[in-house]
Amino acid sequence: MKKLLLSAVAILPTLAFAQTGKFTIQGKLGKINAPAKAYLQYRKDGKIAIDSTIVNNGQFTFTGDAGAVPMSGYLILNQKGDGMRKSKDYHPIFVEAGTITVMSPDTLANALITGTKTNKESAELQASLKPVNDAYTALEEKQKNAITDAQKEAVTKEEKAIEKQESAINKKFIKTHPDSYLALSALQSYAYSADYPELAELYGGLSPALKATESGKQFGELLPKLKNVALGATAPEFAEADTAGKTVALSSFRGKYLLVDFWASWCGPCRHENPNVVKAFNKYKGKNFTILGVSLDRPDAKAAWLGAIHKDGLTWTQVSDLQFWKSKTADLYAVRAIPQNFLIDPNGKIIAKNLTGQDLENKLAEIFGKI
Repeated sequence: MKKLLLSAVAILPTLAFAQTGKFTIQGKLGKINAPAKAYLQYRKDGKIAIDSTIVNNGQFTFTGDAGAVPMSGYLILNQKGDGMRKSKDYHPIFVEAGTITVMSPDTLANALITGTKTNKESAELQASLKPVNDAYTALEEKQKNAITDAQKEAVTKEEKAIEKQESAINKKFIKTHPDSYLALSALQSYAYSADYPELAELYGGLSPALKATESGKQFGELLPKLKNVALGATAPEFAEADTAGKTVALSSFRGKYLLVDFWASWCGPCRHENPNVVKAFNKYKGKNFTILGVSLDRPDAKAAWLGAIHKDGLTWTQVSDLQFWKSKTADLYAVRAIPQNFLIDPNGKIIAKNLTGQDLENKLAEIFGKI
């Protein structure tokens, strides 16, 4: 299952070595004509910029100032010409200095975007990830239809295989594009599945210019936190309020095997995973094992948090500071994607991470014996 990533909205790097100048976007989408309109939406200087133009014989052009960094945005096509929000035909684009070419025989979704460095690299990375994304889409349907334990276990195994393939692609891209705008994004994605030593090595291989950018520095600052929650490290102490407002400390669980489970009521993948966590808890709660849930719910969403706990049957201790992605505990544990969890032994050592589906039960069976 795909995880919900903070990186999806917050990790686009700021490149000190990017060039200012003019951009030109030249599009050719078959023979589409008016009233069709193409729309360009991108973020510039912290604000959303929107432009539109008529499509004539499949052709359209956008021009403007590129600014100091590549700007992440979208091209959108509405063949009725009645607004970009009414169309589902779109394609991500990086607005940067130079001439950007957009080519497709029909839809924007099928377009190939080339002509500038970042867009070329993005097309290369997306082409590499296409089998992974297609596999995730197919897996989602299998997940809906998985009823028996055997079916669910088969889905989990397939998901792990897809995640392994995705990690390998991101790792290869990072190594072969050490000065790419997208390398930090790929590194953020890879950080979910890799442990500190490998991440530190990959970060060390990035170009000095990339590491000197704002986002490069941010990831560098994240590394010590990742080191603190590496396998074999002592889990950092924290204390948060439970559903009744009582402060609960991590150290109060010392002597037990503890799964620290980061989730949120608004997180679809988390809610999908919760039945697996409930099953594991009910199976092993009498074996010196328990769970501590840490929610990343929003400040105004305590009711939603409590409702999700009740609906999903999460009968173990739950805590939250209700600060969304600004959760102090999530920051302490370098959590940038959910669901995410850490299995801690009775001495407080982290012995496993991100155990989902059957993997969680398998690990507990390894510790306690099969039940």
